[in-house]
Amino acid sequence: MELTAENKISFEEKSSLYKTATTLAFITIFYNLFEGGVSVFFGFEDETLSLFGFGVDSFVEVISGIGVWHMLRRIKQNANSTKDEFEITALKVTGTAFYILTAGLAITAVINFVVGHKPDTTFWGIVISAISIFTMWLLIHYKLKVGKALNSSAIIADANCTKTCLYLSVILLISSVGYELTGFGGLDSIGAILIGYFAFKEGRESFEKAKGKSCSCEDGCHT
Repeated sequence: MELTAENKISFEEKSSLYKTATTLAFITIFYNLFEGGVSVFFGFEDETLSLFGFGVDSFVEVISGIGVWHMLRRIKQNANSTKDEFEITALKVTGTAFYILTAGLAITAVINFVVGHKPDTTFWGIVISAISIFTMWLLIHYKLKVGKALNSSAIIADANCTKTCLYLSVILLISSVGYELTGFGGLDSIGAILIGYFAFKEGRESFEKAKGKSCSCEDGCHT
């Protein structure tokens, strides 16, 4: 019988890898809390919808991150166990929050576009998105490294979900830089709508996961 990567490692190595995965989950949670607070503050102060929406998305990611942390604890204790009530509830709350965010961003972005609203500045959007891109890249790298070492599809899926945060950061960076270069307020609204699109996808995937479907955040969900 061919051994998997997880079977080839010792119990001590496996335990160490799960500790690393848990540490990465905590880093994700606390980073999103900090990023969310800063982004919402400057987004509100500078009237930058894309940055404000980015910040709210980060707060929703915190709920998702807590669910991932709980999932890691469950898998470490019993790799073959299914989602428990806590995880299912967390997924449903996350999905609902993402849908609310999507609706709020879409409505506000359309209104801002129609009335020709312009942010005071998108400087902080550039700074925050640049830091976020670097941070998310590191988290993805190490989550994939641990996931492959443990042969854990759940940890690899979490790494792929972190890629969505990276995409959101790139959108924020492009819209923020674009506004600073052109002064076209519509770019902020377009950035907000794109962030809302990814929030909608994350919300849908959260509800699909709650139903027991397998979702990779890249390839969609399947039974």
